[in-house]
Amino acid sequence: MARLLAALVRHGEYHQRSDTPSAHQPYPLTDDGRRRAAEAARRFVGWLAGRGWRVAPVIHASNLLRAWQTAEIFAGALAAAGLETRIDAYDELAERSVGAAANLSLAQIADVIAADPRCLPLPPGWKSDSDFRLPLTGAESLRQAGARVALHLRATMDALRASAPSEDTLQLFVGHGAAFRHAAADLGALPREEVGRVSMHHARPVILECRGAAGWRRVSGEWKARGAERSPD
Repeated sequence: MARLLAALVRHGEYHQRSDTPSAHQPYPLTDDGRRRAAEAARRFVGWLAGRGWRVAPVIHASNLLRAWQTAEIFAGALAAAGLETRIDAYDELAERSVGAAANLSLAQIADVIAADPRCLPLPPGWKSDSDFRLPLTGAESLRQAGARVALHLRATMDALRASAPSEDTLQLFVGHGAAFRHAAADLGALPREEVGRVSMHHARPVILECRGAAGWRRVSGEWKARGAERSPD
């Protein structure tokens, strides 16, 4: 039976507002982010050349601009190697939402919570706490966001399996670090106790194998040890 593989690609560096949870910031990649993503995409395509894997023709990307732009860069690198793809964008692949606090700074969020008599004070380190959800309309915890992304990954790979591919097939997903890490844990491909200890390199794929009833496992690409980056995205 043909193997099914999912490449999880975190977007490149972008114009993120300082001291602001990534949430749903609408900003594009930086020039350096574009350059590094292009380098990573070329290395990835070169690495693929020796694998003999078919690349699924549709790249699934988060609807947030930084992820879509990164997907566009990967599509360009694949096209240069003779592999034509298109990009479909999905809200389901977005990063964790902080709901009504979207794009507010950490200080502004603290002020909003402090001014609401229904809310308890924010716990220390709430932004990276997998199970904490801001008590605001539309907010999610990191674990809830991961479950949402995992649901999309499962459905996509199940549909791919149902098409009965005759050769090993790789499906690209371009999105966000925290949501992908928590999705990998939801899928059983990353131990839950490791989720908070790792991040993802910008634009460097982590590849999971979807083995049907046997579950998911990481087969290539490395998680990044936490510490160098403050944002969970």
